Amino acid sequence: MSVSPAVPSSSPSASASSATSNSLAAPASGFSAPTQSELLDFARRTAADAELVASLPLDPEGRTWVRLEGPGGSEAWLIGWPPGSGTGWHDHADSVGAFVTAAGELKEYSLAVRLPTDGWKTLELTDGVDRERRLPSGKGRSFGRHHVHEVLNESAEEHAISVHAYYPPLPRIRRYSRTGQVLRLEHVERPEDWQ
Repeated sequence: MSVSPAVPSSSPSASASSATSNSLAAPASGFSAPTQSELLDFARRTAADAELVASLPLDPEGRTWVRLEGPGGSEAWLIGWPPGSGTGWHDHADSVGAFVTAAGELKEYSLAVRLPTDGWKTLELTDGVDRERRLPSGKGRSFGRHHVHEVLNESAEEHAISVHAYYPPLPRIRRYSRTGQVLRLEHVERPEDWQ
């Protein structure tokens, strides 16, 4: 498995995308795109690699990450989360993905609603759309296109480490703010913003 060097994070992206400089190529001819299940399986196998997980430098102030070679042209990351860190609300546009906690525990807050893809700035959410999931070490999840969530390390003392994979490689990330039931689109990040 190939990796790129660890980089401290100043951006709260779940994918830690500011470490990337080039998107991975699409699968070679004759190969199909990885499914959500295959991405989750990759994340589980990678999270179980104790040597790789232990090799990630951890920073007490910000997230760190290394880029991994994901299956079938996917974009993959090993990410270190200091205590109290998180991503903020975001989605991954047209990419499907998966992530697994390799050490510590993460918490995911998500919305069980499909948002309009474009053309809106503020959206009133209905009751009952909020979901919450604890992801201790070894646990993970996959998700489809336009999945809106935030991921947090709520521990006050321990780092968490996780493995993430996305296909196709992230074309953009939409970032949101949330006040009560109001979700507001704040800005859209594209790969060129992460270099």
